[in-house]
Amino acid sequence: MSTPSTPLALYGRSRGVPATLAALVCAALLTLWAASRPDFYLDPDRRVPLLSLAPLLASAAIGVSLHSHTRDLDNTAVRPWWPRRLTHLLLLTALAATALALALPGHSQVFGAAGMVRNTLGATGLTALSAVLCGARVSWLPTTLYFSAVYFSASAPRMRARTALTWPLQSGPQLGAWAVALALFVIGTALYARRGARPEGPRA
Repeated sequence: MSTPSTPLALYGRSRGVPATLAALVCAALLTLWAASRPDFYLDPDRRVPLLSLAPLLASAAIGVSLHSHTRDLDNTAVRPWWPRRLTHLLLLTALAATALALALPGHSQVFGAAGMVRNTLGATGLTALSAVLCGARVSWLPTTLYFSAVYFSASAPRMRARTALTWPLQSGPQLGAWAVALALFVIGTALYARRGARPEGPRA
């Protein structure tokens, strides 16, 4: 006989949390494998693509899990849903940031754990904001476009000097980069907790 599922298990399955956790583990293992190569220690700049790609993968997985199949039921629930949405996003973000930081060791000057934590927070905040505005299933797209634009334009001297715009490519200790990433995370998390992801489909 199958045992009845708990509300927590039902919530996790309805939002694809097991698949999200598997994606986060894969992102961390891929980062660990790439960072363990000898050329990454000889040339710290080779870590820059990892500093962008790994948080992108993690934030995309988290963003997809923000989709709700029962938005109408959520809105008519007796208890408010914002604590559940907030806990959901904070726990997955903390797990992703911790796993990726452990997978990319090193002090802040060599694109190490500090930069990975900052980028994970910023990417997840931007993805959560996109889920509110565009829907959870495409929430990864604006974040990917922004990171790609920054990555391909950072070689220009003017862009490299603008820490607030190129925060995903900074090594770690720059206050401007942290300020932007934290602002995106706080705004995205607060809006998602308050409003949830935008409904998708004919009724959206």
